[in-house]
Amino acid sequence: MRNQIDLLAAVTVLGVLEQAYFALQVIYARRKYKISPPETRGHPEFERIFRAQVNCSEYFPIFISLLWVAGIFFHQGAAAASGLLYLCARFQYFHGYAQAPSRRLGPLYASARLLWLLLGLAVVGLLGHFLPLGALVADTALGRQLRRLLGW
Repeated sequence: MRNQIDLLAAVTVLGVLEQAYFALQVIYARRKYKISPPETRGHPEFERIFRAQVNCSEYFPIFISLLWVAGIFFHQGAAAASGLLYLCARFQYFHGYAQAPSRRLGPLYASARLLWLLLGLAVVGLLGHFLPLGALVADTALGRQLRRLLGW
């Protein structure tokens, strides 16, 4: 069973480490600009770092849920690759936002597209699991190739 979820687990741990890194950046910015919790206002650079971390944290549960559903019901490799790209886009988003609000937009759009991709993979995988289409498609050449490729 482990080899069926190892990539998903690795991407999940990388995502948790990324979230910890973002939180540490907020701590460092608080110290640099002498802004004590629970204060969230202060130097503009601190506010951008704080906002970037909060934005990334807000989307993390959605990302993890879609990563696992897509990986279990569609294909682990496709979900893990999409997940890695998502984490890279969020890293770029965080650092872009920390520098200037306008630098967050490209990575923001990229990460949103990747979440939509994961949602699409999850939906297709769940449909393939719950609907009896597999038996209808299995006897066609395309169906056999899809089943071999996706492990259905």
